Amino acid sequence: MSEIPLPSAADATASLVRSVRRIAQAIDVRSREIARLTGLTLPQLLVLQSIRRLGEVSTRAISQDVSMSPPTVVAVLDRLEARGLIVRYRSTTDRRIVHARLTEPGHKALAEAPDLLHADVLARLALLSPNKRRQIAGAVAALADLMAPSDLGTETHRSA
Repeated sequence: MSEIPLPSAADATASLVRSVRRIAQAIDVRSREIARLTGLTLPQLLVLQSIRRLGEVSTRAISQDVSMSPPTVVAVLDRLEARGLIVRYRSTTDRRIVHARLTEPGHKALAEAPDLLHADVLARLALLSPNKRRQIAGAVAALADLMAPSDLGTETHRSA
């Protein structure tokens, strides 16, 4: 009985890049669907969800929660505020800190927004065992950590 040869490092890297590319394409397609349905970009929805989850929150906390740079979050918040989906205000204890909270239209937009992952993806995930879902989540998180720029200056590494 002959052993099945393991793929070379180059083959494994190429396969990984192809898989990541397929994920990126799927996210891009879903992002365009969501934008067409809601008028909101994926980063805007992620920021709205972060504010809903964290409550009245600082820009820095949103930035860390959604893995976006603070300047990017500020730009997203500017657009959301212009649309009346959030309001920003200065902290009463430290005027340097700006908080954001959802408005009623912001809550409504989130309530009407589709899931970030397509329904068939969610259904297929639900068919997997909880342990398999945890394994996938851990592997994807580990991959994201490996692919993150090393010069961020912040701790983004999580244990899997």
